[in-house]
Amino acid sequence: MMQFLIAAAIVLLIGVLIYNTLVSRRNQCDNIFATIDALLRKRYNLIPNLVTLMKESMKYEKGLLEKVTELRAKAMQQDLTPEQKMAIADELTQPLHGIMVAVENYPELKANENIVQLMRSINEIEEQIAAARRAYNQAVTDYNNAREMFPSSLIANRFSFEPRPLFEIPETERENIDIKELLKR
Repeated sequence: MMQFLIAAAIVLLIGVLIYNTLVSRRNQCDNIFATIDALLRKRYNLIPNLVTLMKESMKYEKGLLEKVTELRAKAMQQDLTPEQKMAIADELTQPLHGIMVAVENYPELKANENIVQLMRSINEIEEQIAAARRAYNQAVTDYNNAREMFPSSLIANRFSFEPRPLFEIPETERENIDIKELLKR
């Protein structure tokens, strides 16, 4: 009887450890996603300044500026799911890079101290977002692996640990940016 109680206690302890590991990994995913969300907010907060400073000089890229403004407004909605936030962030990246490259065609913009400072800030945030995405994807991979591997899959299924999506780069961002095409929009 004593051996049965010891075996049951060991199985229970292993179950608790697996459960706690799953919770820890899920929370790590949430924490890193919150970091990405904060960085995206910083990026979205810089966009009105960028559009305002460039509106007068970049009359030919009006469509590009409108697209960025529209996506920013969409991203600032409160009730978005993490998947929707990721999709909007991905969709915004390409026109934002297009604006940054288009500045090269406007010497008066390149000479403007405020625009140079703003572009530097956006570049820094883009790099931080890229680093946070890598950390998030690693955390999601660890979590999803733990969720799917035996014996933790038994506990994950029992307590409804849902899989998490990776922050993937859309196919269009894997291609080189066609500036002429961007400027036509």
